[in-house]
Amino acid sequence: MSPAIRVRPRRELAAARRRRAHRCWGHLVAAPLWPMHQANLGTLLRTCDAVGACLAVPPWRWVDEALARGNTLRQPSCVHRVGDPVRWLAAERASGAQVLGVELTDEAVRLADLPMARRRTIVVLGHEATGIPAEALDSLDAAVEIPMVGTGLSLNVAVAGSLVLYKLAGLT
Repeated sequence: MSPAIRVRPRRELAAARRRRAHRCWGHLVAAPLWPMHQANLGTLLRTCDAVGACLAVPPWRWVDEALARGNTLRQPSCVHRVGDPVRWLAAERASGAQVLGVELTDEAVRLADLPMARRRTIVVLGHEATGIPAEALDSLDAAVEIPMVGTGLSLNVAVAGSLVLYKLAGLT
């Protein structure tokens, strides 16, 4: 009797995926512009590769080191350096991109109700302790809420960003 579940071998999985890294898809961009913990950036970078997204980060030296340490992929990933986050977000919005913040607001869309991204979408992730700064909230088109039933107030940047990216990519 054969098992009910067939595990696909690595060779078969690799054949079904991209042959090489992309230069820049530009459709989805994860933007942890105020990062606090180094480990979260490497994890989020892996998710970006999995869903076909790019990562936008501030040009801080420790961010580059964290990405280099956290990138366990064999190919380089799509990473954009952002000098002034508020100015960059305003420019992205002015160019037609949808700018979504993962933040608790009165008008936030629940993650389950978030539609798949149909145009360039920037997913703004705030600081783990303080969220998205007030001066950047004006650049958001909408906010996304990730419902929680536990005692914690929020998820870390890597987990929150991964959940939202998978939903926007239409992979959930």
